[in-house]
Amino acid sequence: MGYPGKNHKQYQTPKRPFEKTRIEEETRLMIEYGLRNKREVWKAQSHLRRYRKAARDLLALTSAGADDALATTKKDQLIGHLQRMGLLGPDADIDSVLSLKVQQELERRLQSMVYRQGLARSPKQARQLITHGHIAISGKRVSIPGYRVTRSEEAEIGYYGKSPIANTDHAERARISKAGR
Repeated sequence: MGYPGKNHKQYQTPKRPFEKTRIEEETRLMIEYGLRNKREVWKAQSHLRRYRKAARDLLALTSAGADDALATTKKDQLIGHLQRMGLLGPDADIDSVLSLKVQQELERRLQSMVYRQGLARSPKQARQLITHGHIAISGKRVSIPGYRVTRSEEAEIGYYGKSPIANTDHAERARISKAGR
């Protein structure tokens, strides 16, 4: 697992740093999801890379004719984890793990969820509301915009109870609801 006091890099930088199409795609994702920098895109890509590697290892394990019980339990664990995270649907298989896109990973961020649920006018404002402590998940304040929301936590996202924005008469709430129409 690793020493808990030691921080490790959570992403891999691109192999070709000045590839025009990749830079344009990352910039588009940054604007669409209100990300602070390209590092957040690379982090999401690294998450998906790990899931795809696990799926490829499972396919290799099953094709090698190894223990079927071990392969099925590992497959069920991987698919179950991805379903709980909201990346896969209920009828998913290993091939759907291999076809995951970075947009699906970025949609699971708290920042994206707050914007999609209409609690903020823009992805940038969603980020600001989260970092300033105005957003809570099941009553607990969460101040990390990159927090990966599970499927069970989706319905529990709302304003923090002690936040001034939690009041329905707050001026910013009126602007948010007006922009959401």
